[in-house]
Amino acid sequence: MSDKKMYMHQSIAQSVRDHGIETMFGLVGDANLFMANHFVNGCGGTMVPAAHEGGTVLMAQAYTQVTGNVGVATVTQGPGLTNCFTALREGVVARRSMVLLCGDTPVTAPFHPQNIDQREVVKATGAGFEQVKSPETAARDVATAFYRARKERRPIVVNIPSDFMWSEVEYETVIFPFHEAATVITEGPVHEEAIGMIASAKRPLILAGAGAVGAKDKLIALAERLEAPLATTLKGTGLFAGHPNNIGYFGTLSTSEALDVIGAADCIIAFGAWMHFLTTDRGALLKGKRVIQVNNSQSDIGTFYQPDAVLIADSGQTADNILYWMDEAEVVPSGFAKELPAHDIAAHPKGNPEASSDGRINLEYALDRLNETLPENRIMLTDGGRYITEVWCRVGVPDPNSFHMSDNFAAIGQGMQQAIGAAHGDPSRPVVLFMGDGGFMMGGANEFNTAVRTGCDLIVIICNDSAYGAEHIQMLDRDMDPALTEFEWPCFADVSKSLGGQGVEVTSPAELEVAIKAIHARTGPIIVDLKLDPNKVPRMRM
Repeated sequence: MSDKKMYMHQSIAQSVRDHGIETMFGLVGDANLFMANHFVNGCGGTMVPAAHEGGTVLMAQAYTQVTGNVGVATVTQGPGLTNCFTALREGVVARRSMVLLCGDTPVTAPFHPQNIDQREVVKATGAGFEQVKSPETAARDVATAFYRARKERRPIVVNIPSDFMWSEVEYETVIFPFHEAATVITEGPVHEEAIGMIASAKRPLILAGAGAVGAKDKLIALAERLEAPLATTLKGTGLFAGHPNNIGYFGTLSTSEALDVIGAADCIIAFGAWMHFLTTDRGALLKGKRVIQVNNSQSDIGTFYQPDAVLIADSGQTADNILYWMDEAEVVPSGFAKELPAHDIAAHPKGNPEASSDGRINLEYALDRLNETLPENRIMLTDGGRYITEVWCRVGVPDPNSFHMSDNFAAIGQGMQQAIGAAHGDPSRPVVLFMGDGGFMMGGANEFNTAVRTGCDLIVIICNDSAYGAEHIQMLDRDMDPALTEFEWPCFADVSKSLGGQGVEVTSPAELEVAIKAIHARTGPIIVDLKLDPNKVPRMRM
């Protein structure tokens, strides 16, 4: 694009468009209205209008995860930004590369009623802050934010004083190319020590996390050469599904049989895994074992667990390298995987429909049945709540990239927004969202209509125990009255219909079959309200 004169708000919109961004999530106000308008009407972009500012940030984060591109959101000044606080923190913990274009009060109006130190607000969340320094630097400042978002793997907030908006500038396209660091394999004493540990292991086990998803075939080849079981972290969900060496999750989500296999292992080779305290059961699952951690990021090492050997390297290339040295040294396969039973030990025991009580459906059975009948090519998201570990253990996904959790900051009520972002990121696939009743009322109800308005193919399964379940259990455990944790909500199926969607209430196995038919016949966003007994929802597997 050749240089040309335009207003600063136009230059910001054009800079976003020049970075290949076609979709922006936003809620307009005084300080971002004209920029958003130009993005749509001057640059040919699409803006998804949210009902709440925090929703725009969450939508952009899910868009990032689904597409691999930098998601972009925009909000106005003051309360527009403070309403994004939790969402920004979610993006920091989840490591989402996104840009938030945020208006700010005029520099010349320090007593503006919406004035707040926006840098300090952003700083407290852990997100990055990029100030538009002048109208003339605005496009360059936006380009810097995109570069930082990719490099730092976190949200970057571009702070835009509203009194700059109508300043005339000479626009020049600015894009800073970003190149991923070259993949490497290690060498030297640490590498040799790790190879020695693996070669001498009698019962090695391969563990894969989100950072190793692209190395699936090479990890399987290594596992077959070593005759080692395969396991994943939560964020590696489904990576090895169907392989005979697969034992499913490694950690507090493991089946009892998988835990027996983990207990028998003497060496854990972890690829692309953060070694979270729940993955290791606070270190208990790794006691007495040698642990080799392979990760391409030094910052991911030692946060929760200190391994015996660390290889800062590419997962796929390192797996190839280990396999090469096993062949060179003529290491005999361990035979460990041959000890695995013939049946699928990653599968949890099936739920019993007879365990459903009057007016309430058994959660385990409902999840098993939904797993069998939901669209196979689904993208699945989960909100937070005590029901959530049962969902993870019972509802599968086509591959790890089709699974997204919205509570990295352990905050409920963020799933609906992220589901909408995912649906706009890949409109060719249905998005299935599992959330609790509290999460729906906290952050889902206000954005469900956004899904309706913008034509999302969204299936929402509400695990409704009429309570804040985790707190409900704690009260009962201490023989306390749980009344403060219990709620009489409206019928969510009716709420869905009033917001323009479809809705089905499920209180029995028979009604679940009706809901399944409604899911397959859906013509837009649909809510399935699973009525659960608050005293019979399984405890979290934590």
